Amino acid sequence: MAKNKPQKLKNSFFSSYFSTTLSIAMILFLFGLLGLLLINGQKLSDYMKENIGVTLILKEGAKEVDVMKLQKTLEATNYIKSTKFIGKERAAAELKNELGEDFVDFLGFNPLLSSIDVTVYAAYANPDSLAMLERKLLNHPEIQEVYYQRNLVKQLNSNVKKLSIILLAMSLLMFIIFAALINNTIRMTIYSKRFLINTMQLVGATRSFIRRPFMAKGAIHGIYGGLIACSMYLLLFFTYQNELKSFIDFQNPTSLALLGGGIFLMGILITLISTYLAVNKFLRLKFDQLFY
Repeated sequence: MAKNKPQKLKNSFFSSYFSTTLSIAMILFLFGLLGLLLINGQKLSDYMKENIGVTLILKEGAKEVDVMKLQKTLEATNYIKSTKFIGKERAAAELKNELGEDFVDFLGFNPLLSSIDVTVYAAYANPDSLAMLERKLLNHPEIQEVYYQRNLVKQLNSNVKKLSIILLAMSLLMFIIFAALINNTIRMTIYSKRFLINTMQLVGATRSFIRRPFMAKGAIHGIYGGLIACSMYLLLFFTYQNELKSFIDFQNPTSLALLGGGIFLMGILITLISTYLAVNKFLRLKFDQLFY
């Protein structure tokens, strides 16, 4: 029995150490998801805005050469991201598929006009800029009408602003919650050592001497927790790279590297602060207060 006791203590210590590190890693992983959302929030907003469809209805009889020249002119501007020509025959075929019947045979002619679908850069995907672009585009002799869903543009820009405010508020709240969770995890770990702290005080150890090993262990928890969280991110990115490439710029990994470094440093910083505060709390307690 006596031989098994040290082994049980060792297993208990390892289990406690592992669970604490894993808890910190999971909290840092969640914290990193929040940071990832903040960093790529603008890209997500741009992605939504740049999917707003703007259709340029071309005049009847517009020559193919003039249309191609118009496309090149538009693509050369700093506000048009891409263009796509839709001929009247193709437009009729697409509408036929949507309606489920051949309206051209019924009418005897194709009433649709050729068009160019364009996407604008996110900076111009707002009501004022699109209204200005509409006036500018109508100056081209090949364009008869500029169509886009004005109410959708207004609603989207309004929702993006509201979402930004909500996201910042949630980020602050979640940061406080995550920091509190790590603090409680560290405090519970040190709580089990409160009698050891008191014993060290009784034999004359200084506060800094008592605090030092706990601070070192707290830093190690933060380092290992940060490494595990960063490893989980790498696994997430490599596994779902195709699904996330619309929102995360993998070609410019600077922001991802900064996020990983921020998670790593945040884990060390929060665990050190939490350890310092927790140890100081038990250093101030008298022996009879340790039982409560």
